[in-house]
Amino acid sequence: MEKKRKIGITDTVLRDAHQSLMATRLTFEDMEAIIPTLDKVGYASLECWGGATFDACVRFLNEDPWERLRKIKELAPNTPLQMLLRGQNLLGYRHYADDIVEKFVELSAKNGVDIFRIFDALNDLRNLETIVQAVKKTGKEAQLTICYTISDVHTLDYYIHLAQEMAKMGADTLCIKDMAGILTPGKGAELVRALKTVIDIPIIVHTHCTSGIADMTYQAVIEAGADRIDTAISPFSEGTSQPATESMAIVLEELGYDTGLDMVLLEEVADYFRPIKDRYLENGTLDPKMLTPDPRSLLYQVPGGMLSNMYSQLKQANATSKYEEVLKEVPKVRADLGFPPLVTPLSQMVGTQATMNVIAGQRYKIVPSEIKSYLKGQYGHSPVDIDPEFRRSIIGDEKVITERPADFIAPEFEKLKKELTGLAKTDEDVLTYALFPQVALDFLKAKYAEPVPEDEIVRIRGYF
Repeated sequence: MEKKRKIGITDTVLRDAHQSLMATRLTFEDMEAIIPTLDKVGYASLECWGGATFDACVRFLNEDPWERLRKIKELAPNTPLQMLLRGQNLLGYRHYADDIVEKFVELSAKNGVDIFRIFDALNDLRNLETIVQAVKKTGKEAQLTICYTISDVHTLDYYIHLAQEMAKMGADTLCIKDMAGILTPGKGAELVRALKTVIDIPIIVHTHCTSGIADMTYQAVIEAGADRIDTAISPFSEGTSQPATESMAIVLEELGYDTGLDMVLLEEVADYFRPIKDRYLENGTLDPKMLTPDPRSLLYQVPGGMLSNMYSQLKQANATSKYEEVLKEVPKVRADLGFPPLVTPLSQMVGTQATMNVIAGQRYKIVPSEIKSYLKGQYGHSPVDIDPEFRRSIIGDEKVITERPADFIAPEFEKLKKELTGLAKTDEDVLTYALFPQVALDFLKAKYAEPVPEDEIVRIRGYF
């Protein structure tokens, strides 16, 4: 009897599913009781950290993200834990010094991360060099990631070249990250087949149901040779999230593939999360708008997490009526910025700029500092050259970096550790502060429940 081809399944319910549907508001308390069951299902990995989870823990949930990771590892010792990491951006919104990157990877591995899914928002491979070497030192899986998008320069040859270079850099696996749900079945199959002919490492495909085609895309890429896919347990699936784990498992098994998943346990997991989803629907955290596929994303190319965050911004500004107008503004801003893939942090930056353009009633009347930094080259090369006049209208005659941005950043960790004497008690605390200095100050004060003199707070804030 012919052996079935194994298809690995990564469940995103602990990270990307709730990030895409409700701006990363799932608490550890919501997930704690079911994690031991998740550990027994048979997943290739559990995506549980990185992305916006770190920020949300500190900024909104009053949780220590490092402690969350350690607890998940303790409760799920048998299943590889996976995180999403933004290259030299790590989990923040700027580039960090190489020593911060190296220390972050070291401690992430020590605290429980087994698979590092690493991407750069511009597909600028220079921004992956340090982090790949750091992951290799830990012995963990370095999963390098192509951010999939569509433009005149993002051709099949472009992606083939990227994959070949990533393999040379030492990628253990390669992920095609379709954050906007715009990878169609035909294009997906064509891309996977092409990559399979030039690299000899497992290929993972990640997509979203935003446009309503994800299930078909998964079937097509698996038939073309993909080795793993990302899904989400059904209560937190579909809409701006991933296809339902149970549905994909049933279909794939019927087609002759081996997913290795325990369907009885999957049903137990789904039953657990249903009332949690209902609670977030009832309190308004999960907006029903995020649950409905919108084929317009094939035009606007807006990722699920970006949609939920953008809608949240409009809610705060009492401007949800302008949602459609903002959607139409997004591709215009993206074109102005040289067609960057809409993935964190660029997705948030483009989304915020589009929102500001619409709310202000005048394009680029207000420009966030991150957009200005991007136009100065501080995030790397834009895929398409930016119009010089547009750039000058925003940053004037300021110098534009053409080298690797991190080459201009002096070592930070030891200096920062010294600055935080008396406030940060662990190296993990220092890294939390390095990533999110403003919110982490109050978070660390609350964590240790010790008063910090006001003049000390002023001094530390002045450092940043």
